[in-house]
Amino acid sequence: MTPISLDDAIDRWLDHLKVERNLSPHTLDSYARDLRQLATFLVARGVGDPRRVGGQHLTAFLLERSRAGAGARSRARALSSIRGLFRFLRVERHIDADPTALLDSPRVARKLPVVLSVDEVDRLLAAPDRASARGLRDAAMLETMYATGLRVSELVRLRPEDVDLEAGYLRAFGKGRKQRLVPLGQIAQDLLREYLPVRPARAGALFPSRLGRSMTRQSFWKIVGAYARAAGITKPISPHKLRHSFATHLLERGADLRAVQAMLGHADVSTTQIYTHVSRARLLELYKRHHPRA
Repeated sequence: MTPISLDDAIDRWLDHLKVERNLSPHTLDSYARDLRQLATFLVARGVGDPRRVGGQHLTAFLLERSRAGAGARSRARALSSIRGLFRFLRVERHIDADPTALLDSPRVARKLPVVLSVDEVDRLLAAPDRASARGLRDAAMLETMYATGLRVSELVRLRPEDVDLEAGYLRAFGKGRKQRLVPLGQIAQDLLREYLPVRPARAGALFPSRLGRSMTRQSFWKIVGAYARAAGITKPISPHKLRHSFATHLLERGADLRAVQAMLGHADVSTTQIYTHVSRARLLELYKRHHPRA
């Protein structure tokens, strides 16, 4: 076994995730934050060597996080970060045993995602003023997102060469830079054909900001919020609601679950299955509202 400090272990694990797993900066920041909190907790208790960390230390850390107000989802993510770190150290032979082996993950209640109705989506997509170049860009962005169910990070990273309008699909790069092909509907294709001639020629991104740079997720969030208000949508709105609506509307109309999984880029079909629950909840709501004996 090669001795290593806890800080060095965390740095090596994060470097491994960045280089070998190609995780997004957002995910890396979350992992780093969790692990730095763990290191601070352990060092304060005189445990600076990963070989001395036991399950009791990690349980105490998670309990402290709970007392500090961290929810089950935050604690589950922290435990996932910690598991990854100690499994890495075990493989690299810096520790003899994995102290996370007997730890149970916190139970996380899965909330049903909020989705827009088809009418609300139609109103949102019609909100931009397509007479201006900026409005046409916004209309094309919104239509592309609803047509494909992309994540916001995937949408703002699109480049013109990622779109094949003749074949009717686009290429998206998801978590871990995994590539997938997603069908692009006819309305989205037509809007992109209208938008591309007015797109700034020097911009690298398909949907650049007004300064010609890649748009941030926060900027697109503000765009969606502004058009939602203009469309009279009162539900809490975010770009991810369009992704939820894309999946739910497909499944409500009989799409195959595995096909929707592939289009969303979910690694596990259980992640996609939540949208079947949304559909069932909507059916139950409609039944109660309209059946005379409900």
